Amino acid sequence: MAGISSDVIRGYNDIMILYILKKEPSYGYEISKTIRQMTQDKYMIKETTLYSAFTRMEKNGYIESYVCEPDESGSGKKRTYYRITEYGRAYYEEKCEEWILTKEVVEHFIQKGEE
Repeated sequence: MAGISSDVIRGYNDIMILYILKKEPSYGYEISKTIRQMTQDKYMIKETTLYSAFTRMEKNGYIESYVCEPDESGSGKKRTYYRITEYGRAYYEEKCEEWILTKEVVEHFIQKGEE
């Protein structure tokens, strides 16, 4: 089975990221790892794609970033976390509705194994 083309999935990266951030704030590596795990390694978002999405979504007001300092013990490192905004939640719902319609339309043209 072939992997998922980045061209096909590009429009859905925002949905995946926002879905994860709806549960709790997170940072880039953890979001990437969660996407990989949830898709059972069928999709691995590239770091450049992920950070481009963060930049675009923050500019559009869907997410906001903040820096989390290491804990008092000095373990860990400074990380940029992202959290979803109310506007981002509304955008997520809108994109989910769009996906349902898109899937409904495209399914008319998918006939695997039929001539």
